[in-house]
Amino acid sequence: MQLHGIVGDDVDGVADRLADRLDERGRVGIVRAGDPDTPNRTTYTVGDGWTGAGGDRSVDDVLDDLARDHDYALLVGFPDARVPQIAVGDAAVEDPALRVDAENPELDAAVEAVEAADSFETLASLVAELKRSPRADYSGAIATFTGRVRALEDEDDEWTESLTFEKYDAVAAERTAAIREELEARDGVLDVRLHHRVGRIEAGDDIVFVAVLAGHRGEAFDAVEDGIDRLKAEVPIFKKEVTVEDEFWKHEQ
Repeated sequence: MQLHGIVGDDVDGVADRLADRLDERGRVGIVRAGDPDTPNRTTYTVGDGWTGAGGDRSVDDVLDDLARDHDYALLVGFPDARVPQIAVGDAAVEDPALRVDAENPELDAAVEAVEAADSFETLASLVAELKRSPRADYSGAIATFTGRVRALEDEDDEWTESLTFEKYDAVAAERTAAIREELEARDGVLDVRLHHRVGRIEAGDDIVFVAVLAGHRGEAFDAVEDGIDRLKAEVPIFKKEVTVEDEFWKHEQ
């Protein structure tokens, strides 16, 4: 799913116009911040005219649901969200992906920005995609791996507050695709999904997913283990670790 934020003046009008344009390409979900009278309430709109609101669901909960069967999502009115942001008017956004005018937004440029962003994936969205695979009828197993930001190595370790990941996009995409293709060529392995998040990720949050659709559990488990080992060893991903005392860059391992 392609995810972008929109913040600024007349943000709802711009979001609706962009959603109409994206609707020509796939299913669109919109998540809106609550109004000033209900600051703890999130309003969400999904395809086919369905709307809902609730304070008991977080933005992450809603996005996790949308990612399973939507092509696009717009996060409207969340300036602090760590997603690519389209700034409307003079909205104070650090390094926006695009800045547009409220009355005459450059919708073609906005669509291009949304399409160019890294896809938003969760473990649930990858598993849902595997279940829709043309080869799913031959599958008796789905095995997965989720890598998280570990806060502590041991009791005496400095607390890790976050990790920030960067990658060489073209090379990373090529090598990830090669790993996936080689895993899918194995006997009994039907389909594979690999996804590594980039940007800042807080302690306890998910970093990387491997999901394998296979005929039997042994084939699935072996492919998952080899998939994460190869992704960490062969894909050029670098991380900055921020502890309570220091910060430093190193290659992902």
